[in-house]
Amino acid sequence: MINITFLGTSHAVPTKEKNQTSILVRYGSQGILVDCGEGTQRQFKIIGLSPTKITKILITHWHGDHILGLPGLLQTLALGNYSKVLEIYGPRGTKEFMGRILNMFIFREKIKVNVHEVSEGIFFENRDFYLEAKKMKHKAPCLAYSFVEKKKFKIDMTKLKKVGFKEGPWLKALQEGKDAKVDGKVISFKKYTKESEGKKISFILDTAINENCLEIAKNADLLISEACFLKSEEALAEERDHLTAEQIALVAKKAKVKKLILTHISQRYDRREKIVLDEAKKIFKNSELAKDFMKVSL
Repeated sequence: MINITFLGTSHAVPTKEKNQTSILVRYGSQGILVDCGEGTQRQFKIIGLSPTKITKILITHWHGDHILGLPGLLQTLALGNYSKVLEIYGPRGTKEFMGRILNMFIFREKIKVNVHEVSEGIFFENRDFYLEAKKMKHKAPCLAYSFVEKKKFKIDMTKLKKVGFKEGPWLKALQEGKDAKVDGKVISFKKYTKESEGKKISFILDTAINENCLEIAKNADLLISEACFLKSEEALAEERDHLTAEQIALVAKKAKVKKLILTHISQRYDRREKIVLDEAKKIFKNSELAKDFMKVSL
């Protein structure tokens, strides 16, 4: 199961109700943090999650409201005896900016960090899922990301036991969609497993509308996107390289997305964000507004 927690959903500055942008994706032993706005470490404390579960951080771009939580989070991980190597991914310039952060403060303790600059395409893959990126159009180098779960093969143990086979390490091959060999006999994965499609989650945070929005969101089970402005302020959205609710709703519809969650909405709509949601719903009915600490499972 994929578990998503919205740790921050505000626009450029935090409000009383919302922290700056940060989204946590948990999948098995992986904890993938998408952006790290100021105060993200405190959001973990409030919701009762341990930040030491984080294994990867995906930075969409280096504007302050998306990264100012990094120094504090790194110090918290160090003081929490974080023993893993933290993998940080981001657009062009990420190595330089991370170097500045790591040398700007006198950390009481330090953790091991690997920093990767990402262009486009698949940049991480294991047997369970992969991560991919597409370039966006913003005032700074910016990426959108997708988490894509690979196809799964559910084993029919009842069927296997009926023909005399017991559980064992050889089942891993069937789970991966491969035939297994047991006591000289070949066990066909096609006969004893059922294939199921993996889930896809896409993240579009801060961009003007561009063709890559459609590409990264294509067939996503869930699209999480900024919707800073309304259609009535489309000119302002274009000037500031942001999306309107209508634009991202059209992307969701054309990309055949199953669900759209709107976040990073301008403070000009504070306490009346429903008008942003209503605009999106006119085009894409299965739309929802993100709130701090909201949880979604797929």
